[in-house]
Amino acid sequence: MTLDPGARCPCGSGDTYGACCGRFHAGAAAPTAESLMRSRFSAFAQGGPEMRDYLLATWHPSTRPPTLELDDSTRWRRLDVVRTEAGGPFDDYGIVEFAAHYVEAPTTPEAVRGVMRETSRFVREDGRWFYVEPLA
Repeated sequence: MTLDPGARCPCGSGDTYGACCGRFHAGAAAPTAESLMRSRFSAFAQGGPEMRDYLLATWHPSTRPPTLELDDSTRWRRLDVVRTEAGGPFDDYGIVEFAAHYVEAPTTPEAVRGVMRETSRFVREDGRWFYVEPLA
């Protein structure tokens, strides 16, 4: 699914996709850990090979898997950022706690709604933020 730049951004910021996560998907560096996390959620919500490549490129090399398969039967619906710690434009690390709402098998009578909660660690290297890992 390719999003129209004028459509609402899936990350829930209230901005259009083009003014929000679309610019990061097109190659601009996310200025904060939260904006990177939001753009990664939007990539999962959008799906497809380009978004898989974006997710891998924004995953820190020390923890990045060699490949990533996106589940076409899961639809990511809403993102709630619970809290952030550091992660600003002049920080080198950041923490983002979030809740990502999804529906599995959304077009079937067996559709299941769920929420994935995570507190994630991010680092900034050479002016770019990277997702590192979930915190225990």
